[in-house]
Amino acid sequence: MLERKNQTPIHRPGVLFYQRTAIEKESPEQYGYDKIKYNLSESSVTDLKLENLSWDEKDLNLCYGDHLGNPELRKHIARQASGISPDQVLVTTGAAAALYIAATSLLKPGDHLVVLHPNYVTNIETPRAIGCRTDYLRLTFESGFRLDLDKLESLIKPETRIVSLTYPHNPTGMHIHEAGLKRIISLVEGAGCFLLLDETYREMTAGKPLPTAASVSRQAISVSSCSKSFGLPGLRIGWLMTQDESLFETFLAAKEQIFISNSVVDEKIAVRFFAQKGRIFQKIKSHISRNFQTTKAWMEASEFMEWVEPSAGCVCFPRIKESIPLDLDRFYALLLDKYKTFVGPGHWFEMDRRYMRIGYGWPTNEGLRDGLESINRAIREALSKK
Repeated sequence: MLERKNQTPIHRPGVLFYQRTAIEKESPEQYGYDKIKYNLSESSVTDLKLENLSWDEKDLNLCYGDHLGNPELRKHIARQASGISPDQVLVTTGAAAALYIAATSLLKPGDHLVVLHPNYVTNIETPRAIGCRTDYLRLTFESGFRLDLDKLESLIKPETRIVSLTYPHNPTGMHIHEAGLKRIISLVEGAGCFLLLDETYREMTAGKPLPTAASVSRQAISVSSCSKSFGLPGLRIGWLMTQDESLFETFLAAKEQIFISNSVVDEKIAVRFFAQKGRIFQKIKSHISRNFQTTKAWMEASEFMEWVEPSAGCVCFPRIKESIPLDLDRFYALLLDKYKTFVGPGHWFEMDRRYMRIGYGWPTNEGLRDGLESINRAIREALSKK
């Protein structure tokens, strides 16, 4: 076999050009959970176990599943989204696959889209791989990570295909009001483009959740999953919803060409979860509430950190104060190697490394407290001596 001297990957016209991202290469599952004592990097709640769902399905037929997804599962999902029917729900392999299907179905090289930044990696990297022109609607610490709707309006062009947003937001934990969602939908409808809304944390709010975007407009595509809010990331069960029959057919064709159907085992477990969701999710929300108060108390007492207090979800995006003379490389090395504490550093989201995503929904309350104190200890040891 001939070896190429130049090992740079070949980018052929019309072929997606994949590159691994920092958030995936440095993820805790790749680093090794056994090497981490305090995992504050997760953007989900605590992982459930099968025993939590009273699983016993020895007679399950391991056949190809319904290409749209298990009918009973789609009924459960539709019930969470008033105004959506089970036939408008397409079950996918996690929300990542749903986002990928939407992007590759609607975008081609040179197309324009507007994407919220920072954001979940698939929302950014897939359009890049396709070769799209992207304007980023950037959230800033100084503005309280608030969504600037006037700025969004100015970024939408006549040729815009997608406006891609995530609310409640990952990694900042910020949220929008229903009036804001309705204005966004009005802008999208007026421009004749699509709203792709990642609603993974929709139910993880203190008050009434936003309506599912797809139930409000035919030009809105809603994406969610069982992973973040429900503690079932290992199931790889996500979904997308749209009222547009033609678009739904395209999404179904994409799913069939990529993976045909989901695992019938995973779908059946998801059905079992939704049958018990009221009991389980109440416990999840209580855990989130307690851990949020722990995180808030730590932030208020911190001499090193500052944040925009999150209003939903189970993550926050604080930063080390600019006035702190810190050796960042030493800080992250100490945090991981000495204190066995894992956070999501800012560069995972193309942000300054003084930022870090802290997931307060995944660890135990004791583990959260110890992990947060480890951040303080690592900062103290990494202070630059000038």
